[in-house]
Amino acid sequence: MNNQLPSFPSGKAAIFNGAGQPFEFINRELPAIKPGEILVKNLYTTLCGSDIHTYCGRRIEPAQVVLGHEIVGDILWIDPAHPGTDSRGETLKIGDRVTWSIFSVPAGIIAPRPDMPQKSDQLFKYGHALANGDDVFNGGLADYCVLHENTALVKLSPAIPVQVAATISCAHATVAGALRVAGNIADKKVLVFGAGLLGLSCVAMCKEAGAAWVGLTDNDSSRLHWGEKFGTNEGYAFSAGDDDVTFPWPEVDLVFDMTGSPQAMKAGIDSLAVGGCAIWIGAVFPAKSVQVDAQKIVRKLIQIRGLHNYNYDDFLNATAFIENNYQKYPFEALIEKEYELDEIADAFTFATDSKPVRVGIKISDPA
Repeated sequence: MNNQLPSFPSGKAAIFNGAGQPFEFINRELPAIKPGEILVKNLYTTLCGSDIHTYCGRRIEPAQVVLGHEIVGDILWIDPAHPGTDSRGETLKIGDRVTWSIFSVPAGIIAPRPDMPQKSDQLFKYGHALANGDDVFNGGLADYCVLHENTALVKLSPAIPVQVAATISCAHATVAGALRVAGNIADKKVLVFGAGLLGLSCVAMCKEAGAAWVGLTDNDSSRLHWGEKFGTNEGYAFSAGDDDVTFPWPEVDLVFDMTGSPQAMKAGIDSLAVGGCAIWIGAVFPAKSVQVDAQKIVRKLIQIRGLHNYNYDDFLNATAFIENNYQKYPFEALIEKEYELDEIADAFTFATDSKPVRVGIKISDPA
């Protein structure tokens, strides 16, 4: 089979070489496309919180990687061995707008459980892989991305702003997974810790799922104004204090922690009513242990459930949520500042110092 690409220009990538090190810009020719792969022209990438943690050294990833996994782009080439359809069965063609899962599972690898493909052996993760030789187009901070075989992807309407479309593949898909883990949301009282993109997405999804009441709390009170735009009933400033603090919010049925803060996770457990459940998705970097009162867990019949990344159904549910609601909720406004790829160092500095909800990186213009 002839996998020779049409003539495309060489591409640029920004290489992360470790915390405190300057980004390295390189130019490479496109590699040979392997059977079943797709070549995408990256249009837009948003800097996820985990990218910021990696940049700052709080989260350890190998040096010499192309960061960025919240990506949207247009298809440039589809290898003939690819099925030619997206994960919803829609026919793909060159020029289609797409986003894709943060991971791909190599052929022949069986997931530990059908609902946990993201924990498969030999998993490939976009924005986390080494940039070796001509294999550099595997993250969002580059002109191109080569989608591996068995990558879940969805075709999107170009009407969805790229700023919003890019965030489907991490933030919104992870939140969709959190709601799946939580179970039935209808008529429940919900409290969300963290008013970043994950928290605001969670507020909106819980509202759409029929929650009776949704509260939002953050240690940065300047973020709380976003809450009412996404459906919160009440916002609360939270600061870690002593263990005897009286919370200003009512007891709730469900708590979602997007912060990874041990103090916030403990406060969430202490906020649960009898039979309540805490869902933790923010603890993806090293931190102190959470001091849990085991007797309280037992006597109040409390559950704690964790989620890392998401599965295929979560990805599709998040896509449908954005398609149905991107005009209802102001997700585009959460990209508080945009930069060009050449300005990536400034983008990370701003994201680290100013702590916006999201920073966007314009890679190229749509065709």
